[in-house]
Amino acid sequence: MSFRVLLIPEDPIWNGYILTPLARVLLKDAGKPNAKTALLTNPRLGGYDRAVRAIRNELPDRYRHFDLWLFFPDADRASPDAMASLEADLNTRGIPLLCCAAQPEVEIYACVAFRDDLSETWEEVRHHPRLKEDVFPRLLAKHGDRRRPGGGRDLMIEKSLQNLPQLFQSCPETKRLRERIAAFLPAR
Repeated sequence: MSFRVLLIPEDPIWNGYILTPLARVLLKDAGKPNAKTALLTNPRLGGYDRAVRAIRNELPDRYRHFDLWLFFPDADRASPDAMASLEADLNTRGIPLLCCAAQPEVEIYACVAFRDDLSETWEEVRHHPRLKEDVFPRLLAKHGDRRRPGGGRDLMIEKSLQNLPQLFQSCPETKRLRERIAAFLPAR
């Protein structure tokens, strides 16, 4: 029987190019190499508030059949308490949800392989209030490919995923998510 995972981004258009490969690698590393991932595009979410409302109200009836839901919000609004509350709410309804708040935003994961090209320190980048507007475009222009869908975000994340220990060290929330997925699997 296949293991089906619903990936819930704040923005499926741009974040999907980063989150889909990331989730597949984390699932594989956690022991589910053949997991089937589906990026939520219907409804098309736009921002944190819309995503949380959809997770609580719209998605359970439509996507309950998935074995695991993974929510990847930007950390600017997704506090640990808010994520724990959301997970607990869905869990009481029989839906396994794991949240991974990207510090500061999802684009950080695609930046890991290109740390040497940053003019800021990694700590500054991890706390930059406008990463996707001010920092990420420079790296995307240099390491992406504007002719590709997503501008080459897929190329950047694939490069970052080639060194999983570096990703885990640079973005510890990805390691915590991988560990949580691995802990969840035996309970299934």
